[in-house]
Amino acid sequence: MTVDVLRRPALADRRARLAVAVLFFTNGALFANLLPRYPQIKADLGIGNAAYGLAVAAFPAGAITAGLAAGILVRRFGSARVAVGGTLLTGVGILAAGLADSVVVFAGALFLAGAMDAFTDVAQNAHGLRVQRRYGRSIINSFHAIWSIGAVTGGSMAATAIALGVARGPHLLFSAVVFSVAACVALRYCLPGPEAEAEPAAETGTEDSAQSPTRAPAAGLRTGWVLAALVLIATAGTLVEDAGMSWATLYLSDSLHATAALAASGYVALVGAQFVGRIVGDRLVDRFGQRAVARSGALIAAVGMGLALAVPTVPGTVLGFAAAGFGVATLVPAAMHEADELPGLKPGSGLTLVSWLMRLGFLLSPPVVGLVADATSLRVGLLVVPLAGLLVLLCAGVLRPRRS
Repeated sequence: MTVDVLRRPALADRRARLAVAVLFFTNGALFANLLPRYPQIKADLGIGNAAYGLAVAAFPAGAITAGLAAGILVRRFGSARVAVGGTLLTGVGILAAGLADSVVVFAGALFLAGAMDAFTDVAQNAHGLRVQRRYGRSIINSFHAIWSIGAVTGGSMAATAIALGVARGPHLLFSAVVFSVAACVALRYCLPGPEAEAEPAAETGTEDSAQSPTRAPAAGLRTGWVLAALVLIATAGTLVEDAGMSWATLYLSDSLHATAALAASGYVALVGAQFVGRIVGDRLVDRFGQRAVARSGALIAAVGMGLALAVPTVPGTVLGFAAAGFGVATLVPAAMHEADELPGLKPGSGLTLVSWLMRLGFLLSPPVVGLVADATSLRVGLLVVPLAGLLVLLCAGVLRPRRS
């Protein structure tokens, strides 16, 4: 292990790491260019909160529908190619959603974009884990941090376009072209060769089960419970992310009467703070353990957003979304990484299952929050954020403690 950590990565590995970082960046930036446009699209289509929530739920619905096929595509075409192809088609779906003249077209375009995003998500994480194994140390959080940079960049691009009065069509076409070209260039520097690489943790788990048949049922049951808890942790992270994506701009503009440009700062604050949390995440996990980091972050998210909802102001709400983003920063990377190393599962199975099931948070959150908002208020609907923090506090025991 020491040799792996100290060994300087080869030039091809360093280039592959940069290429994966570009893929994560483009994935974050593409969709974030559409999000601040949601209030304008909602107003142009003349729909209520419940219909809006159902429409934007088409994105995670597409991801869930297509998600399990991602593994098949990765094995057949390679993770890098699937990631880039998914990026190109995601851009097409987002452009179509921005130009939609009916709620049906809007939802259909988001469904397509969500399906393609699911392929990209699994593929880029799979390729990132390939690169991580070459490095011999954890770098997965850094990729997710780059995703946050991309999301901030995309959100800022959209806020600037809104402030300058740029129409949705030209703005989203420019975004799709720029980030599609970046992804195609990155493809040249990804790792070559087949996807099937030995994963010691998974292989060891399988061998242990074979060598200890009396413990196999118990070990299998425990793996199932751990996998379920990891899905809940990842889902809690996605619930908070969705609150920022789907509702932050709308809450700030409609409920708190912020200007259109200022309303976009809620989502930007969430993903910006999430980026900071992921930049420092690896060092915090090494020092305190993933369990303590997750619990502390969950408490920060629950208390920060809870206070923002209890005392609603524009600055306080922006800070609340920032606290939520920082608090859940390491949850999805941690759940994906630990699921990928669960014993008794085929390589990549845990990653695919967590990635697929956690999208239920994106599917269920928009309509639930929308229905609650119509019945009471959007402020009450956003209580999903502190509740997600409490869920992580309950499930974080399955994560790794600090190493002695």
